[in-house]
Amino acid sequence: MAIQMAASHAASRRLKDAIFGAAAACRAAVAEHGEECVVNATIGAVMDDAGKLAHLPTVERVFRSLPVEDYIAYAPISGLPEYLEAAIDITFAGNRPTGYLGAIATAGGTGALRTAVDNYVEKGDQVLTSDWFWGTYNVICQELGSSVTNFQLFDEANNFNHTAFAASVDALLKKQESLLIILNTPAHNPTGYSLSSEDWDHVLDCVKKHAAAGKKIHLLVDIAYIDFAGEKHEARAFMQKFSNLPENILTLFSFSMSKAYTFYGQRCGALIALSSSKAVIDEFGEISKYAARATWSNINRGAMTLLTRIQQDKTAYASYEAERDALYHLVQERGDIFMQEAAQCGLPALPYKGGFFLAIPAADPQAVCNLLHEDLIFAVPLKMGVRIAACSVPKKKMCGIAEKVKYAMDKMP
Repeated sequence: MAIQMAASHAASRRLKDAIFGAAAACRAAVAEHGEECVVNATIGAVMDDAGKLAHLPTVERVFRSLPVEDYIAYAPISGLPEYLEAAIDITFAGNRPTGYLGAIATAGGTGALRTAVDNYVEKGDQVLTSDWFWGTYNVICQELGSSVTNFQLFDEANNFNHTAFAASVDALLKKQESLLIILNTPAHNPTGYSLSSEDWDHVLDCVKKHAAAGKKIHLLVDIAYIDFAGEKHEARAFMQKFSNLPENILTLFSFSMSKAYTFYGQRCGALIALSSSKAVIDEFGEISKYAARATWSNINRGAMTLLTRIQQDKTAYASYEAERDALYHLVQERGDIFMQEAAQCGLPALPYKGGFFLAIPAADPQAVCNLLHEDLIFAVPLKMGVRIAACSVPKKKMCGIAEKVKYAMDKMP
């Protein structure tokens, strides 16, 4: 028997990701049948209609124009101040709520999520998110000594399940003094759903009730896909609802450059905090800086500088927004094709409002995906259904997928 050298808390860690297996099967099919014959609906990045990784020309041009010092020099632990202010401006885009704000640079949106869990979840406590969710939430929480529990995202009419959300919050706060809630909206991964203004009213009424009873609430809004959720001001209008909340409700936003700037590999994001209390934001700054130093030390200076250069140059910003909006419309058109064909063939796809992904509930997702392989369609089997990446499937290949998913599901016993 092999000796175990890992510490006891780490020895059982194994990264299991359904995307890896699906992507490997897709690569094998491409090698055998050719890329043109295969539909790769596994990739979580925007591919153009020629099947190539899409990027924004303005982002590339500005990045290549930076002096070498911006590639190689260290950045401050908390991040470049002008970057943090730009990240805040971009996050709210004219919908800045009233309150005190703070920000810390992070290694992408994932780094923002990790920092929030690290700083605001007690060891052994549970973090609440929806039952359709990004699996990395589990990995982050487990590594940091907590766990994820879920509420049912959709009711029978495929609307946000206010009742299930409130019941889960009530149950958790009977045994915890504080609670971190992660809501990935708008353009939720993996469904493409977005909470409505009314949904947010229900969420805030629920958490304010518990705050009035003395509980501490940390509301983390994962906005990774917000720039693929519609017109930027409309997609952010809900943020004004966070103005002047009680001081024991801390609102957090995970900002990322990955999607909106097609800058996935540069790993640059921010965790943004909003509170009615200056002391809470001062505390956020101190503990987040400490966590950053212990985790990644400091963030990619070149990426931070790129963002501020684009923000400060009206011409560059205008061209950037036009290019980004074109990508948004490309992805949206693909999602709309799928949803229209799903409605026509009776496939019960979940409500897609925007974003990279859409989803179909299935009793045996892996079996459905295996049947799709016969048609050289490769999707991701999740715990509760099948995920299709609208971001990566060209429009001509998107046509007909819904009908083939329906056929595969109908073949299930």
